[in-house]
Amino acid sequence: MQVTEQFATLLRSPESEVPLDRAALLIAAHAYPGLDLAAELARLDRLAEGCAAPTLDALVRHLFVDLGFRGNRSAYYDPRNSYLNDVVHRRCGIPITLSVLTMVVGRRLGVPLAGVGMPGHFLLRDRVDPEVFVDPFAGGAILDREACERLFHVVHGEDAPFEDDFLAPVGAFAILARMLANLRVAFAARGDHDGIAWVLRLRTCVPGVPAEERAELAAALAATGDFHGAARELEALAAQLGGSLGNGYAERAARIRARLN
Repeated sequence: MQVTEQFATLLRSPESEVPLDRAALLIAAHAYPGLDLAAELARLDRLAEGCAAPTLDALVRHLFVDLGFRGNRSAYYDPRNSYLNDVVHRRCGIPITLSVLTMVVGRRLGVPLAGVGMPGHFLLRDRVDPEVFVDPFAGGAILDREACERLFHVVHGEDAPFEDDFLAPVGAFAILARMLANLRVAFAARGDHDGIAWVLRLRTCVPGVPAEERAELAAALAATGDFHGAARELEALAAQLGGSLGNGYAERAARIRARLN
């Protein structure tokens, strides 16, 4: 089974049963064909084995002090920051992938952490004490609610309205969709249409992602010269949406197919 199909199959499971480490590595496998998932999962096992105690403090100290994992501030939009295998090997990443790393290592230790999709800066929340937050991008800094709000304003400006829902836990689907959104931004900045296409292909597999993203996928496929693929995506979107909106996408697909005759 190809990695795209493996990813899609994995995400047909109930959200609470999706193995975040494997799903993240399947994303990376699109950039690294032949990536040995079993070996990468074993690396995560070894990271957990090296932790001195099954506590949040020990986990943070192990990853961010002893092993030196850090936020990549100098090359934030490097796609490698979004691949879990690269984050483990290079010991640097962006907030969401460092958070995923901490979560999956914590799960192996019995340290329960939840992802927090705060706009502009992903965080972690302690499931044992929900008033405790962790910022892996800042070396595993421990934050309270007020510190999280200050961080939000650093990112968005003092006048930006802050909502308590920004600190609500998010599940695997939202985490994977956000990882892929970061990759889409990175590839778009480089004009990498092939990269954009496979990222959008994976995003269409994530429950909750708007169906209209198929139209973006079609545009990316057309930009790579895959007009058959672009037409198929528009036709699938037309069938999914139906009505006048669906008819519009069907007409776009027909125009693309007419170019192939």
